[in-house]
Amino acid sequence: MSQESTAASGMEEFRVLLQKEQLVFSAAHFITFAGNICERLHGHNYGVKAEVVGPLDENEYVVDFIAFRDALAEVVAQLDHRMLLPTKHKMIHVEASDDEVVTTFTCEGQATKRWVFPTEDCILLPIVNTTAERLAWWIGHQVREKLSNEGRGRIRSLEVFVDENHGQWGSCKLPWA
Repeated sequence: MSQESTAASGMEEFRVLLQKEQLVFSAAHFITFAGNICERLHGHNYGVKAEVVGPLDENEYVVDFIAFRDALAEVVAQLDHRMLLPTKHKMIHVEASDDEVVTTFTCEGQATKRWVFPTEDCILLPIVNTTAERLAWWIGHQVREKLSNEGRGRIRSLEVFVDENHGQWGSCKLPWA
């Protein structure tokens, strides 16, 4: 089978994987689990890597490495040295003002935990829980938006991996379109 017919048949798949030392962030968070348990506030030194999949373009690459690297680094930098707060959780209420963010966890009608953070130290994320999987989802959506003109109609998927503890990875694979 010739190169052209192999490529035309869709049998070839190309990937670009970014995993660099600077794709890290340190942040605080807490998660909820088992329906009504809210863990203690704590932090991690997170690592991030990402991969795009698709055919080669006229330049013989899937995506421009530099554009991909810069978009991913910009998104990761937004999370660095921040308090990660979910805004879509049914038991966590987040109220932000110019000066502070007041966050409460309410279980069975009772506020069981309350935190107050400087607004500039927080990032409010439209997710239910600040798990590695949901952070990967959020990062993926941000990167895909930043690179919306890259590989349009050609790139098939973007997968983002978030390591929260030296080998404990969560990931999310998103279609590109």
